Amino acid sequence: MLTRLGLNAATEAVYRGLLQYPQDGVLDLAGRLGLAEAETRSALDQLSRLALVRTSADDPGQLRAVGPRLAMEVLLARQQADLAAQQQRVEAARVAAAELIAEYSQGGAHSPAGIEYLEGIESIREHLEMLNGQVRREFLTFAPGGPQTPENMKASRPLNERLLGRGVRMRTIYLDSIRRDGPTLEHARWLTELGAQVRTVATLPNRVIIYDREIALIAANSDDTAAGAVVVHSPGMIALLCALFDTLWQSAEPVGACLPRSPQELTKQEMETLRLMAQGRTDDSIAKSLGVSSRTVRRTVTSLLARLEARSRLQAGVHAVQRGYLPHLPE
Repeated sequence: MLTRLGLNAATEAVYRGLLQYPQDGVLDLAGRLGLAEAETRSALDQLSRLALVRTSADDPGQLRAVGPRLAMEVLLARQQADLAAQQQRVEAARVAAAELIAEYSQGGAHSPAGIEYLEGIESIREHLEMLNGQVRREFLTFAPGGPQTPENMKASRPLNERLLGRGVRMRTIYLDSIRRDGPTLEHARWLTELGAQVRTVATLPNRVIIYDREIALIAANSDDTAAGAVVVHSPGMIALLCALFDTLWQSAEPVGACLPRSPQELTKQEMETLRLMAQGRTDDSIAKSLGVSSRTVRRTVTSLLARLEARSRLQAGVHAVQRGYLPHLPE
């Protein structure tokens, strides 16, 4: 159960063992749990770093586990801090990608080595066909936009089957909103049955495909992906995109899993709506980022205002910071 909160199975077992047998020493606990002494000590070190075990006031040589209620607060607070830090990294990468696209959106002879601009859907399709035939090991995708169209899903199936049949590792990140769309969810499950890995997150920066961690294709206009695309060969930019993908992948939830809630019992999508509200984004803009309808956003905003006891979005932002929903802004 605690693995979702950052503990591995051995560390969770040691924590539970200390709660149940507080007088046990390291060797007794290791024997009782069927763990090696080194594994038990490693688990105790992690629990100590997380402040989940403390020295006993009665016996300085004895460790005791903090109570479950406090332990959950500690672990949940740590998860929330990690989420806030991850969001900052995503925003930094989003800005970097936007600057790159804006700078070279005209393409042509002015594009530097490692950057190529594709204009129009035909040029994009030709390049995709070439790259899809060349990929050897790994195919990574950000798939924003929420529920996918039946036409796109049907058209992508032969390619997915060919890549997976060649042993290419496929990992795709969709928006959480696909979980409420039957056809897209069924398509995601079909992919996993073929051997692909599919996860979801609340928001994505843009449509991106990364081939073998060597070449990437980024939509030049997230509102109109057919307008153009940037092909990136630059090792530095590829490293940035791969780091962004890996960070989001770690925090994303597998398609078959239930989405966890934050310490304050908000879903990730509600937390993201709050964050975007605090940025002054409109309902339509928030809806696009989340891959949902504007009506859904308005309904969520109304619910959040009521839960925060706020009469306006500005007041909701203040209350959200005060209650720990959002990190404090720097002075």
